[in-house]
Amino acid sequence: MQNEVLATKREKTGSAEARRLRKAGKLPAVIYNNKGESKLIQVVMHDFERMLHHHTSENLIVDVVVDGQPLGKALLKEVQHDPVTGSLVHVDLVEISMTQKLRVNIAITPVGQPVGVEAGGIMEQVLRYLEVECLPADLVEDFKVDVGHLKIGDSLLVRDLTVGEKYHVLTNGALAVIAVAQPKEEEEATPEAAAAAEGAAEPEVIAKGKKEEEGEGAEGAAPDAKGAKGGKEAAGAAKGGEAKPAAAKGGKEAAGAAKGGKKG
Repeated sequence: MQNEVLATKREKTGSAEARRLRKAGKLPAVIYNNKGESKLIQVVMHDFERMLHHHTSENLIVDVVVDGQPLGKALLKEVQHDPVTGSLVHVDLVEISMTQKLRVNIAITPVGQPVGVEAGGIMEQVLRYLEVECLPADLVEDFKVDVGHLKIGDSLLVRDLTVGEKYHVLTNGALAVIAVAQPKEEEEATPEAAAAAEGAAEPEVIAKGKKEEEGEGAEGAAPDAKGAKGGKEAAGAAKGGEAKPAAAKGGKEAAGAAKGGKKG
């Protein structure tokens, strides 16, 4: 199937213009030549999405036609998606020569069921892309890797992969690609161990509750201090209230003295 991108030139730039284009069903794009020069273009969103749906990889070589004029072969360098909706936002293309090698990242696809997984192990894919150099005509959507022979504890390194002579691997050969790990065994807790664990946890809960109570007390320290001041004043007032009977006693003595003076 031929991948053809029909584009038109665009003059305006900026995020507002890009939003306007997407709202009108157009996808903003930029195409670069081998000199690093760029050209602003736009493509029909629906047509571009339909083309991508026929491929599992976005490493595609396309024929670009701008305003009816064939521009040549180009590689989809980057396809940007909205992080929330997943819809297309922007596309970068770069002109290529079919006789010049490309540096690209090609997906790694595991094939088969490791014997280690059947024995209870867990397969982990550590590396998902392989960086290689190849001619445009040799570009593939993924490298399929047989993992059926991997046992628990085994790992497949980059240098173990067989990708063919057409590809020069640039990724570090010592990196792990696939590994089959030993599952972590969960020890069943005995009733005694569960009771011991529960008992050990109780002091922490109590201590935490005590700390929270202390925290609440600290938060209420200011009102308490104010209340203490008020209490002191109240105590003083109460003490002053107790002095009234003493004053009354003094009045009684004064009354007695006055009576004695009258008698004299």
